[in-house]
Amino acid sequence: MRKTTFFRFGISFVLLIFSCSFLSSASLKAQQKPNVLFIAIDDMNDWTSFLDGHPQAITPHMDRLAQEGVRFTNAHCVSPACGPSRSALLFGISPSKSGLYPFYNQMAMDQSQLNRYISLPQLFKENGYRTYGSGKIHHGRDWTFKKDGGKREWTENNQKVLDSLPPLVFDYEAGFGKGRKMAFCPTNSPLEHHPDYETARYGTEILSRYHEEPFFLALGFVKPHLPFVCPKEYFDLYPDSIRAPEIKADDLVDVPWAARSNARLKDDLNYRQDGKWQKVHRAYLACNSWTDANIGRVVDALKSSPYADNTIIVLWSDHGYHQGEKRSFRKFSLWEEATKVPFIIVDPRHAYEGICREAVSLQDIYPTLTSMAGLVKPDYVEGIDLLPWLKDPTKAKEQPAVITWGRGNYSIRTRNWRYNRYFDLTEELYYHPSDPHEWFNLALNSGYDHIKKQLALWLPKSEAPLVIQGKALHNSVDADQPGLKKAKENWELINARIEPPLDKN
Repeated sequence: MRKTTFFRFGISFVLLIFSCSFLSSASLKAQQKPNVLFIAIDDMNDWTSFLDGHPQAITPHMDRLAQEGVRFTNAHCVSPACGPSRSALLFGISPSKSGLYPFYNQMAMDQSQLNRYISLPQLFKENGYRTYGSGKIHHGRDWTFKKDGGKREWTENNQKVLDSLPPLVFDYEAGFGKGRKMAFCPTNSPLEHHPDYETARYGTEILSRYHEEPFFLALGFVKPHLPFVCPKEYFDLYPDSIRAPEIKADDLVDVPWAARSNARLKDDLNYRQDGKWQKVHRAYLACNSWTDANIGRVVDALKSSPYADNTIIVLWSDHGYHQGEKRSFRKFSLWEEATKVPFIIVDPRHAYEGICREAVSLQDIYPTLTSMAGLVKPDYVEGIDLLPWLKDPTKAKEQPAVITWGRGNYSIRTRNWRYNRYFDLTEELYYHPSDPHEWFNLALNSGYDHIKKQLALWLPKSEAPLVIQGKALHNSVDADQPGLKKAKENWELINARIEPPLDKN
């Protein structure tokens, strides 16, 4: 009897050991799939140290991340506005194919329109990943986290916490501007009341948990989006005197009216008074440093977690931002300042690192991430897999970045050239090695006709019609809103008041 009991106990013990070994093996197998830390930033241009966009920029955490991976120093958005840029990136399809050219209220759209596409987090979730989200991922936070309870894309999100945060208190006297959008000043609120601080806190919490399945953690930081407000300590990093970007007073004289219609001339007029541009620049740099600090908190948490060696990090901004260049403010143009973005990929499994100076598009993120994770992307997805440039950042690249701003308006950006063609067939052409500021439009010089013809081959061969249902802000002058009369009137009105004027040095 004792022998039988001992035998049964022995068999049970062996089975238990085998079972535990099997479970450990299964867990290990699951973790062989890479995790993804997906960092989205709103409205950040190249005013970071690692892109040398501004000599006073203080962004140590992103700088360190850039050193640990591949930084794409010639990366460009798909569209120079939050809504269309994020739709193109997250759905994997360009505006000229989807018809999603302007901004949309996705909650008001016919869902059959959106159901044609599988978003990037949705694809990861459908392939066995635990997906976590916080902050601004899609343009519409309601659609991102509340449609279908957010379960279409997310295993979990913290939108209820973000919704419960008290309004920030602005220290208007320490900056300038009033209101909840056009303010450029520190806040007097505790750190915990800032949405980006909460997004970073949520990210660190997720990274502190035990994960048996691979995870996709998406964190959307809202700053430096307007208003340019953040905690005072980040304003204190910068002196009152901020170096202005190089600006040519008559920069817009040689560009067509379709291009001039994109310039925010009224902002330039307002900020040229009483040294306001200095305050705008300081507030913007402060917000960039604030976002950098929050990113640093998350990356530090990842480095101290068990997932550090198996987590891909992708950092991107949805578009750039004018700070007076082209006599303009904000984004909404096909010029360099509005399209160039920070873009970094880190993959600790292979220790890819270096600088890629070839033109790449945020449209490439979807096919690149799915390739790196071993997932099959939907057939409709556009863009190219950047894995060859992760392996060799110096590799030459033929395909340019294509940027869309309204139907009929496109920019083709290569390593050396930018070619813009507008809905009325007017053009711009810039050679970046000798004209990095895009001051001298070569399009009217017949000696460059062969260059224009070559670059024009990359323009869309066909254009999807504008999707009307759910359309919200449509602030581009394009094939669907072709009137240039207002732009011309605005030019004359501003030119009569601004100093220096728009049409001469």
